[in-house]
Amino acid sequence: MALNNKHATLKDIAEVLMVSKVTVSKALRDHPDIGLETKNKVKEVARKIGYMPNLMARNLSSRKSTTIGLIVPKIAHHFFSDVIEAIYQKAYECNYDIILTVSQENPENEAKHIETLLSMHVDAILVSVTQFTKSIKSFTIVKSRNVPLVFFDRVIEQNQFSTISSDDEEGAYNGVKKMIDNGVRKIAHFSGYGYTSIGNGRLKGFMRAMHEANLDVKEDWILEGGFSVQDGYDSFKKLQQTGKMPEMIFTVTYPVALGALKAARETGVKIPGDLELFSFGGADYLSLFSPSIPYIAQPARELGVQAFKLVYEEALAPYSRPAKHMKIATSLVFSNSLIMNQ
Repeated sequence: MALNNKHATLKDIAEVLMVSKVTVSKALRDHPDIGLETKNKVKEVARKIGYMPNLMARNLSSRKSTTIGLIVPKIAHHFFSDVIEAIYQKAYECNYDIILTVSQENPENEAKHIETLLSMHVDAILVSVTQFTKSIKSFTIVKSRNVPLVFFDRVIEQNQFSTISSDDEEGAYNGVKKMIDNGVRKIAHFSGYGYTSIGNGRLKGFMRAMHEANLDVKEDWILEGGFSVQDGYDSFKKLQQTGKMPEMIFTVTYPVALGALKAARETGVKIPGDLELFSFGGADYLSLFSPSIPYIAQPARELGVQAFKLVYEEALAPYSRPAKHMKIATSLVFSNSLIMNQ
């Protein structure tokens, strides 16, 4: 019995016990046709010889895998790590497994992950797209296979796909309006790419708040870019080249805010003090600055919970359902902020 074969098969177990492969298969699945004594013997032998079920083969035969594919653009990010943890927790509670893949902000990687997950016969797929994703070809293939697909945070804004995200436009609008109500008039915006859902939504909210207050929006104070620290750093340098600095910079993400902060320090600009900084999205450590840097808080864990619930419902549905679109409210964090204490 001491096979210790890492590729042990049903046949190996069957030969040890002198029963059929069908009996072994049913025993491992706790099928009612097999008696308790036989089940226990089969499971004991399976444990001793190191048998592991072939999940992909099982998925092909059962047409259900109890697995959900998850594609994120990065994991070394406070927001995404919180979302992923929440998704994993809800999946565990529902006896589902998560197969996590990371696109590394690369659309080609994203498309390959889609192919891999489809080949593994996952029951559904959750995706937060890269900052460079423009084509929806891979996602339409998923739909054509009748595999439920839900976008979260960075979403594809088309009616055929279910989506869940923070309320980017309303969050940006409320945040910028609050700054204006506290006396700020000259605000620059380091925006995301306009074709991305978060870049577009947050820019719309910024513009709406500025226009409602009849404030001038300088074209060279809106600098479009990505969502990284380097993008914030580069945008700050470009802003300085305009020759006129605003009172405040509103950034599309908090990594962009950190990049702006780095560039400011290199050039002797005090933040806060000479210039104020305000971010969409943030982490607890932003409030550790003294005075603190205000930010729009995204409910990352709630987003993860609701994203899993939505894709889980679609995975269990016996028929294709109309797409759903959900937005989760944000909140403003400004404790000990200089601009809010004026």
